[in-house]
Amino acid sequence: MVVMGVAGSGKTTIGEALALAIGAAYVDGDQLHPQANIAKMSAGIPLSDEDRWPWLAKVGETLRSGRETVIVGCSALKRVYRNFITESAGAPVLFIYLDGSRELISRRMRERTAHFMPASLLDSQFAALEPPEADENAVAVAIDAPLDEIVKSIIGKIRDLPRSADAP
Repeated sequence: MVVMGVAGSGKTTIGEALALAIGAAYVDGDQLHPQANIAKMSAGIPLSDEDRWPWLAKVGETLRSGRETVIVGCSALKRVYRNFITESAGAPVLFIYLDGSRELISRRMRERTAHFMPASLLDSQFAALEPPEADENAVAVAIDAPLDEIVKSIIGKIRDLPRSADAP
């Protein structure tokens, strides 16, 4: 699974809580970025697609190498990125889209400390965002509720997904 959304949407907080609730491993996608990407973002420079491809490949590799259920926090802003992650993972990937207003996320970004992504890049994140469409393997969850409610909502949406014939 990939917990996805723009910077400040709660990928790490929600991803860690979801992993704990379902007995999965959580990997913060920020830890998979090359240092050059972190330096660019820290300087307020948005990443280009060329900057993102090696990082997205690492996200897919991390999902593929998991021996247990793995959840990675990754913005996965564009459909082409989500397709690439799925191809790199070599298996279906469920994307959990954290859906929130620009105002809510901007406030959260201003309140957080010790993160390399400045609030000044939020506009570029929303400009690049292509929310998952109905034909993608994704669920959307509103992030304007307490953490435990968000996690319960995600678990409920996962349970409601149709199962394939070969699923346990």
